[in-house]
Amino acid sequence: MVWRDIAVAIPRATNRSPAAESQRLAAARQAAYEQISQLKASVSATASLAEAAIFDAHLMFLDDAALLEKAQAAIDAGTAAEAGWMDGIEFFAAQLARLPDPILQARAADVRDVGRRVLDQLLGRPAASLDLRAPSVVVARDLAPSQIASLPVTRVLAFCTAEGGPTSHTAILAKAWGKPAVVALGKAVLEITEAVQLLVDGSRGEVVIDPDEETAQAFALRRQQSEQLAASALAAALEPAVTPDRRRIEIAANIGSVEDAARALEYGAEGVGLLRTEFLYLDRQSAPTEEDHLAAYKAILEMMGTRPVIARTQDIGGDKTVPYLDLPKEANPFLGWRAIRISLDRPEVFAIQLRALWRASPGHDLRIMFPMIATPDELRAAKAALDRARRDVAASNQPLAARVQVGMMVEVPSAAVLADQFAREVDFFSIGTNDLTQYTLAADRTNERVVTLSDACHPAVLRLIHQVVESGHREGRWVGVCGELAADADAVPLLLGLGADELSMAPQRIPAVKAIVRQWSYTRAQQLAHQALAVSSAAAVRALVHETTPA
Repeated sequence: MVWRDIAVAIPRATNRSPAAESQRLAAARQAAYEQISQLKASVSATASLAEAAIFDAHLMFLDDAALLEKAQAAIDAGTAAEAGWMDGIEFFAAQLARLPDPILQARAADVRDVGRRVLDQLLGRPAASLDLRAPSVVVARDLAPSQIASLPVTRVLAFCTAEGGPTSHTAILAKAWGKPAVVALGKAVLEITEAVQLLVDGSRGEVVIDPDEETAQAFALRRQQSEQLAASALAAALEPAVTPDRRRIEIAANIGSVEDAARALEYGAEGVGLLRTEFLYLDRQSAPTEEDHLAAYKAILEMMGTRPVIARTQDIGGDKTVPYLDLPKEANPFLGWRAIRISLDRPEVFAIQLRALWRASPGHDLRIMFPMIATPDELRAAKAALDRARRDVAASNQPLAARVQVGMMVEVPSAAVLADQFAREVDFFSIGTNDLTQYTLAADRTNERVVTLSDACHPAVLRLIHQVVESGHREGRWVGVCGELAADADAVPLLLGLGADELSMAPQRIPAVKAIVRQWSYTRAQQLAHQALAVSSAAAVRALVHETTPA
């Protein structure tokens, strides 16, 4: 099924008064607000709160003061609400599209998505949707979040888009739903006619149009084998990940809510390797209180029982904006004021989070780590803030754990290079391969034009991981990996061979990763990793993995 963009005639003239047009716009915005809220709830139920947070920005756009002021000025000048609203939408979308930062460029599509939804209300027409009466592959130029969320998930077989990248809304939601997706295929994909058969392999990035019988049969066999492996992995999800030569590696989950924690346990998580605490800061008009933090942390810790839970202090900035913190607009937000840099510059806000973490710690294996650490001075300042928070809680006669493990994210190349120094000051490292890769290869992971460069299997990234693991182990520290690489089927034996002690990932990926670990002997994985460090490209590394037998 092909989703094609349809041009809409927008009336400019009106015989209504400006007051009446303003009322129409207000009613349309309210209706759109209710629809978007429903979509957010739907995505939260079928994916997770992390994916549903896409719609938080949409709700904010509806109340954007500058947008409303521009639309109202046009209405006051005698323009119809439809034209006044869309003029404002296009003005701000065009501004975003011209910005050098790809993250902000991508917001243009979100603004237009919100604009279309309100326009549909003003025109009294149903929101554009694709009628999937039968299970189908959805083909489109690209898909806005509201378009994806409106699809019946059970009838979507896969996504194929002309545009987009690995962090596009289509890719993110497809992964959350467990649907294959191949993006950035180019305009030619839009020439596919409806009802033609497609074979889509998301793991290989492969799309076959109108296959012959032999190809279709081979693909069907591959799919059947994949489904059997997935079923077998799920059946053994609660068992530990142990290699044939008895090397055990801990498999944990990346989560951002109590619901995610419950899902993690269902899929066999042995703990939480990354609790994204910034979920507490999003989708609200003011900063969370200490009690807000405490309630969320206690709920997750109680859900996880005695299993380890690693809470990362807020990682706001970059692609996560929070209006009430008055974050500046930056030319390079990923290289700017974000994460630990904000925390150290806002000690009163940081202290609230740290006190709540200490208060939540009694009776649980809570561990705390700091993101975006680039220098030893930053780490020492963060640890000093944590110690001050501990003393504050103790002084108020509130219970707290005698000690918590303290670690840091390794996502800045300087942290990897100085890992031997950092290892003397932390209990553990957790390697965030998403940022480490884009910083190491100078390839923005949100920019589809350089997406082929942003492959964490690149030997330059693997060498940094190897250096961190060796430095950590020399000082008796354990080392985990919590980026996308931890769930990459090609990368799992490499990370095993490099000596990683823990892998943390989206809950639904846990069964498959455990199954891969059980196939590879540690000795064989070490040999593979050693060879991978000596090649010159990510493609060569992946080819090496495919050519190597697990045992």
